[in-house]
Amino acid sequence: MSLTRVDYIAPWWTYWLHNFPHINLRFQPIDKSFQPEDENYQQSLIFLGCVAAAGLGLNLLCLAVYLSFLCCCRKDEEEETKKPNSCCVTWSAVTAGLITCISVGVGFYGNSETNDGVYQLTYSLYNANHTLGGVDSLVTGTMGNMRTGLHQHLARLDEIFATRGDYVQTLQFMQQMADNVIKQLLGLPDWDEAKVDLATIADQTANIEYYRWLTYLLLLILDLVICLLACLGLAKQSRWLLTTMMVFGVLTLILSWTSLGADLAAAVGTSDFCVSPDKYVMGQTKGIITADIVHYYIYCNQTLSNPFQQPLTIFQRSLTTMQIQIQGLLQFAVPLFPTAERDLLGIQHLLNSSEASLHQLTALLDCRGLNKDYLDAMVGVCYDGVEGVLYLCLFSILAACAFTVMLCAIPRALRQIASRERDYDDIDEEDPFNPRARRIGSQNPNHANMHSFCSYSSSMGSQNSLHPPAPAVSNPPMSEYMNQTALFGGNPRYENVPLIGRGSPPPSYSPTMRATYLSMTEEQSRHFGSDFQA
Repeated sequence: MSLTRVDYIAPWWTYWLHNFPHINLRFQPIDKSFQPEDENYQQSLIFLGCVAAAGLGLNLLCLAVYLSFLCCCRKDEEEETKKPNSCCVTWSAVTAGLITCISVGVGFYGNSETNDGVYQLTYSLYNANHTLGGVDSLVTGTMGNMRTGLHQHLARLDEIFATRGDYVQTLQFMQQMADNVIKQLLGLPDWDEAKVDLATIADQTANIEYYRWLTYLLLLILDLVICLLACLGLAKQSRWLLTTMMVFGVLTLILSWTSLGADLAAAVGTSDFCVSPDKYVMGQTKGIITADIVHYYIYCNQTLSNPFQQPLTIFQRSLTTMQIQIQGLLQFAVPLFPTAERDLLGIQHLLNSSEASLHQLTALLDCRGLNKDYLDAMVGVCYDGVEGVLYLCLFSILAACAFTVMLCAIPRALRQIASRERDYDDIDEEDPFNPRARRIGSQNPNHANMHSFCSYSSSMGSQNSLHPPAPAVSNPPMSEYMNQTALFGGNPRYENVPLIGRGSPPPSYSPTMRATYLSMTEEQSRHFGSDFQA
């Protein structure tokens, strides 16, 4: 059956990230090849983090300039209009909320993709470790059987066949075959060290990925909670909640830029590896496994010869030769030496188990198994892993933009809340249409009724005869005032209370308020006329 191999092709985004400038901290360009042990290469990744830190500094500087401009450039009270500012704050909050929701969705997807890629990497490493462990176990078991079990059986048979020189020569020949098998097994690579390295890498990668996944999950939840609480503070006009969310917004902005720097460095470093992984793997296995073996497993091509073909063939031939010798001794020596049958059957069983181990060893040493694990690991890291990290970078950028807009909107909202409170405090306490004055009047019964300033009432009789007293205007209770304000659709402010008894309504009256005012004036006029005729 022909061997087929799915070639590994690095995705386009790894080449795009690999082409990022690699500059050390001394602003010198360096080689782009993946060299994590090299100090200059480490500095080039740190430089990318410094770029993100510079972006954070610029962002905070822009916010500081904006807040300074907002604090210094105050408009006059008469020139301020609430509606445009309210619309600006509202649309800023809506924009920040939408961007935050989009960024959180992108972040969840990127976090899941990265976790899937790293899981596929660790799964492939554990599979390769299991394969190498199986190879090491088979080699160790076969060598132990040849050195101890076969040697004991041959020693007892040598005593039994001491009188027959030809049988003794057969036993010596079998011992040479067993030594030849041991020699071939010793020529195989020492997989134990490579197995330990893979297990350590897989364990460390799994632990780091768990904490990375958990950290991003908490960051995503934090972003969403801060956005919701900020919107709640704007809706409730809560100054302390908005101030708290502003502090947490600055903290989240710093975390977003920090995660962007870490993700960008990780994406570029991983892409440098994904562009040429074969070179790095062969460099890391140098001194542990020979280059032809590593090349055989990485490429697994039909044109490549199996480096284990010769030792495995010698192993198979030696076992076959020994089985033929045992069959001959069982056929000819057992009738003469019945006590030798037990040891001969023991050697035959040992050779059968060694042959089964040889078949398993041949299957495990075939390149298709380890090559599949290698390709799965590369696909997990370079496709799902790097793609997920890029989405996390996008999440960090969107989150930084969202919280920048939010930090620009919250000070305006706080300023509007302070302005409304200041306008409410400026109300004249002696104004009869002031809600506070109404509350005072309801609490003080001596001031429950007030005469209109048009009544001209005095102690002079001529004036009393010429001008009948005007009807008393009683202040409505607080509930009536609230009902009036609710009826006219306004806030409980003094400028929205209907001015009953005046000669002309204020120009800010709405058509509904004007009609109500005219109807009440006509009713008072009719009542005044009937009283005058009486």
